[in-house]
Amino acid sequence: MKVHLRTLGCRLNQSEIETMARQFVMAGHEVVDSPEQADRIIVNTCAVTQDASHTSRKLVRQMHSASPEAQITVTGCYSQIAPNEIAVLPGVESIVSNQDKDLLAARLTGKPIEFFDREPIERGAPNWAGRTRAFVKVQDGCDNACTFCVTTVARGEGRSRSVERVLSEIRNLLTIGYQEIVLTGVHLGSYGHDFGDKRGLFHLVKAILRDTDARRVRLSSLEPWDLDADFFTLWDDSRLCPHLHLPLQSGCDSTLRRMARRTNQRQFAELVRLARETVEMPCITTDIIAGFPGETDAEFEQSFAFVEALDFAGMHVFRYSRRPGTAAARMRGHVDEAIKKERSARYLALAQEQEAAYARKFAGQALEVLWEHVAGSTEDGFINVGYTANYIRTACIHPRPLTNSLLPVQMDTWNTAKQYMLATPAFEQLLNNEDRE
Repeated sequence: MKVHLRTLGCRLNQSEIETMARQFVMAGHEVVDSPEQADRIIVNTCAVTQDASHTSRKLVRQMHSASPEAQITVTGCYSQIAPNEIAVLPGVESIVSNQDKDLLAARLTGKPIEFFDREPIERGAPNWAGRTRAFVKVQDGCDNACTFCVTTVARGEGRSRSVERVLSEIRNLLTIGYQEIVLTGVHLGSYGHDFGDKRGLFHLVKAILRDTDARRVRLSSLEPWDLDADFFTLWDDSRLCPHLHLPLQSGCDSTLRRMARRTNQRQFAELVRLARETVEMPCITTDIIAGFPGETDAEFEQSFAFVEALDFAGMHVFRYSRRPGTAAARMRGHVDEAIKKERSARYLALAQEQEAAYARKFAGQALEVLWEHVAGSTEDGFINVGYTANYIRTACIHPRPLTNSLLPVQMDTWNTAKQYMLATPAFEQLLNNEDRE
């Protein structure tokens, strides 16, 4: 069977689709780059906003147009909350729920899931090897009740994978050449709570750093109320990337209460202060929603001022999107789309300014970069793009592609147009590496 896989949305979706790819290859099937080559197409959908739902439907139609004979299996959050809208799309042969998603490859191949836990090296490095960062799903579902979020409906209650299974997967990924491990989950900070371990994520990260040879470990989004002062001691190990993504959603306390977020300005600001005191020059990023129901001009300005004062290193900005089945969808005072667009634009402009300001702090310093891909070429060589441990997007020109190498550079200047830091590679070390090879 030839399988083509597509995903939309969050890092958790990306982790799931990459796991499926490995499972199909381990079962003896071929993962192909284009839908035209495929017998079976898997689409992992997203429903975080109305735009994401629209894009999910559009992607399914595009896959059918590209390969009319292929059978399409759809999974993910949009198909979970609106299966009837997916079922009528052309080419859709089956829908797999989020709860059964981990068994999708096993069901389609007829191979038991235990088969996929064998060392990948036993079958040789498959054609999906050579990636740089591996997204490892350690947790799914969410027990929070944020009034804007449809994820609790789509993903169900929180549930965690065992430490042993996570460690086994990470060791396998390192064996086939991945350099960085990114831990993902819908509510990552609740890892282990369903096992009765309220400090489960702390213990998991400790185990990964202690029991694997991962050169880098990165944490995805963490809810602020899941962290305490002791959590930041994890960064005593330099392999844990100094990057914290802490979703704020609003910098106004009254809006946060309507969102049912379990934090406020004082608590969030204290957490950021503690992180900066404990972790050296951390990259702290966040999520912001513009135009939540009932958000007045005064509330927006209060939120904007708070976000500006916290001086984040980056922001994901979303215009509020009404999601059926959520409490916010039934609230009064929905904000006009034009106003949401204007507020979103102001946040986005601030985000670009803050991202650039953070990156410029490292000008002239030597940082190690995990080179992820080639973005083009010049007369002087390839334009290599990657990320530092503290998540500064970096580019350098070198005579050869550097993909999947962890190599140092001197940080030079911020390119505003491309939104990355231009850097000078350490040529002497590169030559030494090549000599050893």
